[in-house]
Amino acid sequence: MIVALDHIAIAVPDLEKSIKRFMEDFQLDFNGKEDVKGAKTSTAFFPVPETSIELVHPLNDEGPIKAYLEKKGGGLHHLCFRSDDINADVERLKAKGYQFLSEAPYAGAHNSQVIFIHPKSCDGVLIEINQPA
Repeated sequence: MIVALDHIAIAVPDLEKSIKRFMEDFQLDFNGKEDVKGAKTSTAFFPVPETSIELVHPLNDEGPIKAYLEKKGGGLHHLCFRSDDINADVERLKAKGYQFLSEAPYAGAHNSQVIFIHPKSCDGVLIEINQPA
């Protein structure tokens, strides 16, 4: 079952500059960085109870975030909903006709399991579902 809004992801062309902005200008607590090699992203997290802001940047100057930045120049990338049973949620949504970008959940940041719903299934919004480890 979907239990919370886990995070809002923002694609950024300069990760260090954006981290500095969120720390200094918005005075948010920085919760560290993590490279997610499977998604080819570098991520930085700013918890804002009961959710967080996730900055995403291309890892090694490659991957889907690089293409997004080239096309759009940065901005809101996706919304992520937290699940307490990701496999059941995927099956339920598939039965309703939702299209996913992968066949099954896979490893994401913080050792969570993640899967993305195709934007065509959600009025043009990329939706991630994750289940924390």
